[in-house]
Amino acid sequence: MSSKHHSGNGRMPQAQTPKISDYFGCNVFGPETMKLLLPKETYKKVQDAIEHGKRLNLDVANTVASAMKTWAISKGATHYCHWFQPMTGTTAEKHDSFIDPTTDGQVIEVFSGKQLVQAEPDASSFPSGGLRATFEARGYTAWDPTSPAFIMENPGGSTLCIPTIFVSYTGESLDNKTPLLRSIEALNTAALGILKYFKSDTTKVFSTLGAEQEYFLIDEKYYHARPDLLLAERTLFGAPSPKGQQLEDHYFGAIKDRIMSFMTDVETELYKLGVPIKTRHNEVAPNQFECAPVFEEANVAVDHNQLVMDLMKRVAARHELACLLYEKPFAGINGSGKHNNWALGTDTGKNLLTPGDTPHDNLQFLIFLVSIIKAVHDNSLLLRASIASSGNDHRLGANEAPPAIMSVFLGAQLTKVLDDLEKGVTTKGTEPEWMHFGIDKIPAILRDNTDRNRTSPFAFTGNKFEFRAVGSSFNNAVPITVLNTIVAQQLLETRKEIDAKLKSKKVFKDAVIDVLRKLYKESKAVCFEGNNYSAEWAAEAKKRGLPNVTTTPEALKAWVDKKSVAMFENLAVLSKTEVHSRHHIKLEKYAKDIDIEAKLVIEMVNSIFVPAGVRYQNELLESLRGLKEFLPKHGALKTQTDLLSEVSSKIDSARKGVAALAESLAAAEKTEEAEAKALAYCHKVKPHFEAVRNAVDGLEGLVPAKEWPLPKYREMLFLI
Repeated sequence: MSSKHHSGNGRMPQAQTPKISDYFGCNVFGPETMKLLLPKETYKKVQDAIEHGKRLNLDVANTVASAMKTWAISKGATHYCHWFQPMTGTTAEKHDSFIDPTTDGQVIEVFSGKQLVQAEPDASSFPSGGLRATFEARGYTAWDPTSPAFIMENPGGSTLCIPTIFVSYTGESLDNKTPLLRSIEALNTAALGILKYFKSDTTKVFSTLGAEQEYFLIDEKYYHARPDLLLAERTLFGAPSPKGQQLEDHYFGAIKDRIMSFMTDVETELYKLGVPIKTRHNEVAPNQFECAPVFEEANVAVDHNQLVMDLMKRVAARHELACLLYEKPFAGINGSGKHNNWALGTDTGKNLLTPGDTPHDNLQFLIFLVSIIKAVHDNSLLLRASIASSGNDHRLGANEAPPAIMSVFLGAQLTKVLDDLEKGVTTKGTEPEWMHFGIDKIPAILRDNTDRNRTSPFAFTGNKFEFRAVGSSFNNAVPITVLNTIVAQQLLETRKEIDAKLKSKKVFKDAVIDVLRKLYKESKAVCFEGNNYSAEWAAEAKKRGLPNVTTTPEALKAWVDKKSVAMFENLAVLSKTEVHSRHHIKLEKYAKDIDIEAKLVIEMVNSIFVPAGVRYQNELLESLRGLKEFLPKHGALKTQTDLLSEVSSKIDSARKGVAALAESLAAAEKTEEAEAKALAYCHKVKPHFEAVRNAVDGLEGLVPAKEWPLPKYREMLFLI
């Protein structure tokens, strides 16, 4: 008889799962922990640094460092690191232990204010875009107190991670975080200028961000068996599965046990790090999923999204899964994006993009709304450049993601408000509309004032804009820096125009209306309420003069446009040198991405697919010889001959395609100048991929499944 006790209802008793609120943020050196561990005066100075950018002296830093060390060691940390975001798009860290040797041959744990505030990682091997010569190694990380330190737990031990910026010896930004912080400050200054008109008690304005993260999960054994996934992060070959996403049965479907186990573990780790993950669900494509947090201040949200991506990969490995963050890992089904929900918050708890019950009467809201529309219209190429990459090129405009045309969706109500504003007509308020279903047990629900448009790259969704064109693998700091900057610039311009009207003794409301009418007339071409996926929109956008730049090398030119450079410089977000360095880095990254893929295509065809095809060709040849010997006039001879001919033709096409690819690759590799090199890879090398893939994918459909050397789409997308 079992010795286990059973509960009265016949079920086994379960261990009680702790409430999330009991452990949320337990591994974060945040305000609550600092309140407990720091003297009141020190805590106040740290908060002043966070809220108002006040400089911390060394005494304060020493006190914070001592408390941080004590707390980290109590959590099992043996090492600390400055955690930063170089221009690789990922994060970086160099670990140092807390120990210091003593004269008697022992060690003690030490962590000083100087170690907290500054470190010196080797900068020579990080992308700098010409800011630093390779032999000039010195770079500095500097503590960013606006983003809390945290403990990263790993099977090998725990580490105290201190978010920092990363700059060169000569002071230029070598990271994605520094420009983001500068852009937030520029936005704060510009927005406060507008709020002065309304006698607001706000002292700080900041951008908020909630980043929806899409991703794929496949079984780890399939991932390790695919050289293209391992090295290029996408499948360069693969015949479509007979079933893909056409039944639309995966979206919001029941989550499988293995996936739920993974999601739960990821969420637990993220909750301990104070990441407010709220949503999880199946996405459209098979084995595609999404998680989304509650919005936070943008700089913290960017850090948290980097942690989300990092932890998903780590936890996936524990579950013998592989997490794919590439924008388009599988052809023929939806790719993955990262919808950036962006708004403007204040230190008084207000969202400046909340329309209110009567948006037509809310001048403050309309100033911000119209200024944002104008900013997108005037800087659409730069906004496109901010989300340009080789991976995102596969996704944008592929009937699953917004096109490369930047447009704004407002919804019916706000569109009418602005159209009436342009015409000088007073918009009538509307009563809330309730939806009734004719079913007694289902209560009526309130209809939103507008529908959603999931095809728009930049859609207003009630009290925020959803920048849907961002790629799933991106560091959000780059597109949010650009968005903050262009909006800050336009708010300054809007204020200048309003002030000019007021000097002519205009009534304030009339002055604002005049300016908003002018700005909307100049920018309404960027507003579109229809299907952004349609061919008709591409034609209409062309008529409106909206740019449609479909490839990364061309899109990146907007970074170094004179107008863009001047804006970044004037707002002190990026210097001219820093802007040009980013343009150079992104061009180099694009060329390297395509170079890796091209070499993989050549290697995989020559060493994997052609040998597999030849083996099957030889089997068919032997079979045909046997048929000819024993059944010389049998009808099967033609069937076998045709099959043999088809297999041989696919092998021949693949080999010829690879030869042409190798020739174009050799020419591209010799190109020196960064932009010319990226263009060569884009327009001379990459076009060869499709012909080679078609031949190999055709061969996959002919070779017996048990003899095909790599996992197929139907296995990777449905077996988990």
